[in-house]
Amino acid sequence: MTSGFYVDPNSNPAVWVREHPTDGRMPDIRASISTKPMARWFGSWSGDIGSAVGGYVGAADAADKLPVLVAYNIPGRDACGGHSGGGAGSPEAYRTWISNFAGAIGTRPAVVVIEPDSLADFNCMTPEAVTARNAMIRYATEQFRDRAPNTWAYLDAGNARWVAANTMASRLNAAGVQNVRGFAINVSNYHTTAETVTYGNAVNGSLPGYSKTFVIDTSRNGNGSNGEWCNPGQRKLGTTAQTGGGAEMLLWVKVPGDSDGNCGTAPNTPAGQFDPEIAFRLVFGY
Repeated sequence: MTSGFYVDPNSNPAVWVREHPTDGRMPDIRASISTKPMARWFGSWSGDIGSAVGGYVGAADAADKLPVLVAYNIPGRDACGGHSGGGAGSPEAYRTWISNFAGAIGTRPAVVVIEPDSLADFNCMTPEAVTARNAMIRYATEQFRDRAPNTWAYLDAGNARWVAANTMASRLNAAGVQNVRGFAINVSNYHTTAETVTYGNAVNGSLPGYSKTFVIDTSRNGNGSNGEWCNPGQRKLGTTAQTGGGAEMLLWVKVPGDSDGNCGTAPNTPAGQFDPEIAFRLVFGY
């Protein structure tokens, strides 16, 4: 349906490159990051979600490219990590938001990752909150199924070292993964593609009577993980967006250079804010 993945001309790295033409780090960040396809994340900061999503998907469609979007607005977001807390104010507000998100895509082709961390965070939530979250995620899957028929949507499934594969399979099943294309692994994390493929296959082996395709976030897994998740040093860019590679697609879901929080190599850079030093480190792996 499209001729490749969409490169976001207004990604955080692309904006930084335009605004810092004389910075010594700019040529490498431009060559290795800002000109590559990556996801755009949508949340409360996006303003009117229908307009934001519609404009983004429309621009990609006009270029005959496939956009990758992340829905990141679940109430009680990032219950375990804390650095990216927030989300819609109520389940009702979330249902309206995610329905408008899906409707804005409409029949145009897109890839959507639904709510990173949302099914892996259960250990930091009450049983009542888990039940409410499952209902919201299931509603989201139904909206993409019904309102965005040419969207390949993937439920986030944490990473290879967070939740046991059989536990994650039961969570995906309860949250409606049957309604969408599949699941996404390693979003905003650093584990190798090989380890993540093994985990994805194990999750599939534990789904009750069916299997699903999966995609992997390879944005920052070029050196694998050192066990830290919050702006660790010595990490490196991974394989750029492609189909195949042991998964249905390898994608840059996390934007390389965007901070994980006030931590690690960027103690003064809040989550989601672009830091050229993080980006430069990822280019060279130091």
